[in-house]
This record gives sequence, structure tokens and C-alpha cells, in this order.
Amino acid sequence: MRLPEGGRIDRTKPLRFTVDGIEYTGCAGDTLASAMIANGLLEVAPSAYLGRPRGIFAAGVDEPNALVQLDDPMQLATTTELVDGLEATLLSGKGKLTGEADEARYDKRNVHCDVLVVGGGPAGVAAALAAGRTGARVILADEQRELGGGLLTENRLLDWLADAVEELDALPETRILTGTTAFGYYDQNFVALAEKHRLWHVRAKRVVLATGAHERPLVFVDNDLPGIMLSSAVRQYVNRYAALPGENIVVATTNDAAYGTAFDLATRISTIVDSRPEPPAGLVQQARELGIEVLAGAQVQQALGTRRIGGVRVGDRTIACDLLAVSGGWNPAVHLFSQSQGRTRYDERVAAFVPDTSVQAQHIVGAANAVYDLAGCLREGFDAGLDAARLTGFDGAQPQAPYTATETVAPPAPVWFVDGPEDRQFVDLQRDATVADVRRATGAGMRSVEHVKRYTTIGTAHDQGKTSGFAAIGVIAQLLGADGPQGTTTYRPPYTPVSFALLAGRDRGELHDPVRMTPMHEWHVRNGAVFENVGQWKRPWYYPLPGEDMKTAVLRECRAARTSVAVMDASTLGKIDIQGPDAGEFLNRMYTNAFAKLKVGHCRYGLLCKADGMVFDDGVVMRVAENRFLATTTTGNAAAVLDWFEEWAQTEWPDLKVWFTSVTEQWATIAVVGPQARTVLSIVAPDVDCSAESFEFMTFRDVALADGTPARIARVSFSGELAFEINVAGRHGAEVWKAVMATGLPTPYGTETMHVLRAEKGYVIVGQDTDGTVTPQDLGMEWIVSPRKDFVGKRSYQRPDAARPDRKQLVGLLPVDPDDLLPEGAQLITPDTPLTPPVPMLGHVTSSYHSAALERTFALALVKGGRQLIGRTVLAPLRDRTIAATVTEPIFYDPEGTRRDG
Repeated sequence: MRLPEGGRIDRTKPLRFTVDGIEYTGCAGDTLASAMIANGLLEVAPSAYLGRPRGIFAAGVDEPNALVQLDDPMQLATTTELVDGLEATLLSGKGKLTGEADEARYDKRNVHCDVLVVGGGPAGVAAALAAGRTGARVILADEQRELGGGLLTENRLLDWLADAVEELDALPETRILTGTTAFGYYDQNFVALAEKHRLWHVRAKRVVLATGAHERPLVFVDNDLPGIMLSSAVRQYVNRYAALPGENIVVATTNDAAYGTAFDLATRISTIVDSRPEPPAGLVQQARELGIEVLAGAQVQQALGTRRIGGVRVGDRTIACDLLAVSGGWNPAVHLFSQSQGRTRYDERVAAFVPDTSVQAQHIVGAANAVYDLAGCLREGFDAGLDAARLTGFDGAQPQAPYTATETVAPPAPVWFVDGPEDRQFVDLQRDATVADVRRATGAGMRSVEHVKRYTTIGTAHDQGKTSGFAAIGVIAQLLGADGPQGTTTYRPPYTPVSFALLAGRDRGELHDPVRMTPMHEWHVRNGAVFENVGQWKRPWYYPLPGEDMKTAVLRECRAARTSVAVMDASTLGKIDIQGPDAGEFLNRMYTNAFAKLKVGHCRYGLLCKADGMVFDDGVVMRVAENRFLATTTTGNAAAVLDWFEEWAQTEWPDLKVWFTSVTEQWATIAVVGPQARTVLSIVAPDVDCSAESFEFMTFRDVALADGTPARIARVSFSGELAFEINVAGRHGAEVWKAVMATGLPTPYGTETMHVLRAEKGYVIVGQDTDGTVTPQDLGMEWIVSPRKDFVGKRSYQRPDAARPDRKQLVGLLPVDPDDLLPEGAQLITPDTPLTPPVPMLGHVTSSYHSAALERTFALALVKGGRQLIGRTVLAPLRDRTIAATVTEPIFYDPEGTRRDG
């Protein structure tokens, strides 16, 4: 029912809403749950597994029962702000997607600050005030719509709170984010915040965690009936929302906190059941003066009723009630602290796990630090805020805390469960898990909290154990006869559920996987290129002439490259600018071959391995200046290589002065390939002497093209032919490509022809001829591994296993029938292998093509002990036939390299 006065709701602004199609009226400032309670609607959907009646149990993110379907699936009624016209449907355990597109716009922001304060209760507000007054950049984030936390529930220091919020609003460097939940705390004080439609990525120099505490439930027979509610929730609904959940109330507690609820509702409280044999005398005396009976050293053993609680059994007594307010103690909300890799310890003084050791630049204050008196919370908040600001270079005067009466908080007397039917004593209301389930787990030999959690599923529902986690830990300890809780589960992000839409932000639809195009893309389109996707790039695959199929077009393009001249858009190759006095040393450590002594103006092919000695990527590296290199990577691996470089530079060799910049998009690259490549170059760059004597293989020149365009021309080849690569700034790419084509000589070719040309020469493509299990030895590339220096993967490379002769090795295959094309991926066997499963496989085909130069088909393959099988026949059994092929060396064309060096 709605109380006639009180609360922080706006009674002048009525709001209409429906629950399961029935219309009700609430007020501005209500949550859906408080409005439901004000309308006498306490019962929610039945439990997910046993179908037992359930009611609103909490008032915040720890609510286990009150799930509703709104526009978004599975929201909590306790955290849903009431708006006019809201339509809610009660849910049992899980929601469902609507199938309709989410038209809301989601966004992300990346911000830095000096001090991030998480939690807007008294400790958090105090910390933000102290830090903000120094001029530091402060962010104060709180999941509630209104700052104040427990002050709003307890109706304390409201004038001070109003002044503090007004002052915070006026501080120029302080930002207040209400309705914003910190859900992830990662390395280097990186904290993720979830606003309704905005995801905040915050990097803070110092973090103050004022995340409060969660009240624990009590476990007894039929403790899941509607009308049983956390004591703090009852107090919050009454004082903040003027919504009364019951008229005849019993309080069951293990600690002091529930007495505040009883005193606020004194006229409706009949009995306080306190587990402590000797509760604080002052509280008992105050209760008796208000006409409340206190049963010390007693426990509620059973709730009575069917669809709603009608009374409780305490020992031999039955006490009538329509609401039972329970308080099993308090758990500091250490979720974010634990996510930040902080360690907790069990503190018998407060019967809870509390923060122990921090590993990040942070402070933990207030109830999150197991400080439960208001004066202590304020003192810790002010001290932490000022200390955090000072540690970031700001200073200020010691703040004066508002006066609060001294409070002494007596130790609790936890009750984990009671005598009685264990299959009706619920530990996890969401999973319908009981003490009996926990006993089955411990009876099966489980001792670890983590194991019991997975056996029983306790703590795995939407609230991730906020109400059930510690209850389960206590039950486990009691069942095992331990002195106290033996450990806790691991806290992982997110602290509260976060929608995929929020995480995705604008990265959906066309922006989910953006298409990357080279500066020459429009020319390729106009000239009939067929494209393939390589990573996010659109690359010309081949350029069919009218009437040509793919095979015919590719053979024509290959023939042009081998006999005349052909050009390819190679702009998509990854390019990383590497600068710094230690750039050469860094590359020496990363690549299998040496780079420190590479001359300026020269290029070198390099191979990268992972730490396991397996081939990771390859490419050509140019030395642009003494302290500057330009490394190329495969198209699809560019980002991974850059990340690999950064990881080693930052984590293993931070002493090296070397920096990396991706410049892939800054360059357009045109590969000019074939015997007439020099003719094309002499027209496009007439001032360049590109003779063999003047322009050596694996060198480059910075030149001006015929029209004056600055260019870097490199003499490198991935085709085995005489070739040059013309590199220009991306903005010049289209015009230079047109100038090359305007010579009238080249034939454009795509990636398929590139594959054929390189395979004829036995050049591998990482990712096609390798699969993460291939070593340089397997590829026959020992020649590129320096024995005189260390490199990433060297120790693994030197293991005897990496050089086993029966490993899969790269070989060539010539089908016996020169018109047979081996399917890529086809498995290979020896001729005497029976085809009855399981068939022992010898290897597989990695690349297979028709060759214009060879006038036949050919392939590359990884074959066990392949080099020892050269000259032997292997079979590729297919669904409808078997192809026989002869094992060969993997180089099919110009093995001496005379054409490349021509």
C-alpha cells in the first residue's frame, strides 16, 4: 500500500503502468517494484524450476525474483525506473528476445580522469567532494538515479547530502554519472561503466571503490514465500518510496542493522527475532520502549503460509505476520575489487569476506570495506578522496565531516541453516537450489566452493550469487564441519548484466564488419574485377574478359606475367612503421633472421614465429633510415602482427626504445611483374635507372614519378619474375594506377593469379600453406633461421621434435593425369592404405592450381616425412574417384631464380 505521506516520490506526477496487462498507477520517482508494492502487488512470477510462488525480495541489483519483460528482455523490477505507459510482463527465471530490431542508438565514450569514485553513498559522495575540491578531474558513478545510497533509505543527513550534491554539480572538473553501473574493473585502472545507452571506458589514475554492501538472506524452511523480504529493502521501500509491503511485520536478524528497520516501522513491528544470545542492550531497550518484543538467541525455523507468508515458527511459538524482514548479515560488495585482482580474506569480526590486498591504484571505503557506522564511512570517504587527489598531483584542505552520533556496531551471529526439511530451505531462489542440493554435492566428495557452485548451479543465474553466494558458502562450511567459510568463488565481469547492444555500440549493421577498399577500388569495379574478401579488404580476385570463366581468365593473367607484364593492386599488405634507436635490435629479436645490420635502402624477407616455434607471419622489411624500418605483413595478419610487436615491446622488453605505427592505409602499392616490367617503369618513372646493375634485387629508391608524384619503388618479387613495387601515398594511388595502365602494356591480375605465380615458385602463404602447427623446418626454410642470435620461438625451434623427419613437410605434387586438379584440403594416403575407416592420413593438399607456365596442374601439400617421399606416388581419395600424384620438390618454375634476377 502507499503511505499517505513521506518518501521521495513526486505525488503530483502520477504514472500509469501495466503488469501482465492489468493497469496500475505509480508516481514519478518510483521504481517498478516500489509502484507494484504500493499497489499491493508483492507476488511475482513463480520460480523457474519448481513453480513455487515468489515475491519481491530486495530493492536493487541483488533482486532474485522480480524479473520482468519490457522492451528489453529480463529486466529487474527493482532497478526499472517507472515511466508513464510502461508495460511489464512477469517472468519466471528467464526472458526472451522480441525478434524486433532494437532502434535505440548506443554509443561509447573513452575518458581519462584523475580520480574515479564508484558508488554514490555517503562514503562515495564524501570521497568525490574531497577529491573534487582540489581541482582534480573526478568522475562519480552510481547505479542509482539519485545520489545518497543508504542515507536515502535511512533518512539521515539529507540536508548535508543536498548541499554536497549541489557543490559537486558546481565543481568544474567533476562529472556525476547517475544511473550508471561500473560493471568491469580491468588492468591499469581501466573501468567499464554502463549507462542506459552509453558505454563508458574510463582510465583513472586512482579509483575509490565505495560500492557498499549487500544484505544476506536467512535460510530456513520455506524461506522463499512471498512476503519474506530483506530488512534493508523493507526500510527502503517505506522511507524512500512510501510503499508499505506489509502491515504486521516480524524482523529476523543476526546483526544490528535490522533494528533500524524495526524502529522506523515500530507501530507495525510485533517481534524482533535475534540470533545473538545477548543483543546490544541499548537496542533491546529501545525496542521495548517502542513496544517491540525481542527474542534473543532465537531463530526463525519455518515460514508459514501457502501463497504468502502468514506467520513464522520460532521454537515452540508461532507468530502471525504478513511480512518477514530478514537480515542474515552483510557482504561487502567486493566484486569490482576482486575483478581488479585484489585479494579478500574472511573476517570473523563481521562474518564476511573483506578486502585485503590491493594490486592497483585504488582505495576501498565504507561498507565495501566492512565499515558499517555512518561516521566511519564519511571519514574513510573524505580521507580516501583527498589522498587519491594528492597522489595524482592535487592538494587541498582536510574536509570537515558532518556531525553524526557515535555508533558501536556489535558483532553478528550468523545462521547458515536450521533443523528441518533441507529440501525446503532455499539457498538460491533463482535456481531453486536448497540445502539438500548442497548436501548432495558435499556428499559426493566436493569441498571446493567452486565445485559445489558448478554441481548445484548456485550463483549462476542473473544476479551471479549476490544473495545466494555467501549463503551457500556458509552452508558448505557447516555441512563440512569447518570453523568458518573456507573460500569464495571468483568474481568476474560483468557485475550486473550488460546488453550486447550496449557493448556493440555503433558497431552493428554495416559498421559491424566495415569493408576496406584500396584507393584503386573504383578502377577495379569499372574494369569488371571479381572480388574476394581477404580479412575486411575487398581484393580483385581476377579480371574476366567477355566470355571468360575464372580458369581461362587466370591462365591469361598468369601468361601475361610470365611472358609480358602484369600489374596487381598490392595495397592491402599490412605495413608497420617501426621507429626508434632500438628498432633494429627489436626486429632482430622478433624475426628468425637478422635485421640490425641491414643497410639503409635495402630490403630483406623475414619470417616470424610464435613462442612455440610455429610460423606466424612473413613479409619484406625495408630499412628506411638508421632508426626506421617499414615492415610488411600478410593482408589478413596485419593487426595481429602489430599487436604481437606491441605485446613483446611493452611486456618483455620495455627497455627498448622502439615504437610502432600502422600505416597500411597510408600507402598504395602497385606490383609491376614480368619481363617487360622495366619498360613500364621507364615510362612511369623515366628518371629511374632500373637496370639490373643499378637497381639491385631487394633494394628500394625514393623517387619522383613522371608527373612528379613522390614514390618509393622497391625491387621485390612474390612471383619469381622480374618485378617492382611502386608505393605512393594513398591519395595518389588511383592516378598512379591509371598512369601505369595508360602505358598500354600491363594486364591487371588478381589474387588468384598471384597465388598461382607464387606457388609455381614454392613461395608459401601463411595461413594457407601453414596452420599454426608448421615450423620453418617443415617448410624447408631453415635457411632463413639465424643460428647466431636469439629470436622469439628459438627455444621451441631447437627442440628435437621440431626437426623430426616424420613431421608434415611442404612438398610439391604433380597429378599423374596433368588435367586432374587436386582439391585444396584433400587428404592424402599411401597407395597401400586400406580405405576402411579409420584411414591413416599422410597429409593434405594446401594449394592447387592450373599452371599456364607448366601447362598442367600442380599442387603444394603438407605430407608426413614428405621429403623422403619425393618421387613416390600418393593418393587423394575423393568421393567419386581417386587422384594419384607424384611427390616433388615444392619449386616448379625457374628454381635457379634467373628470371627474378633478370
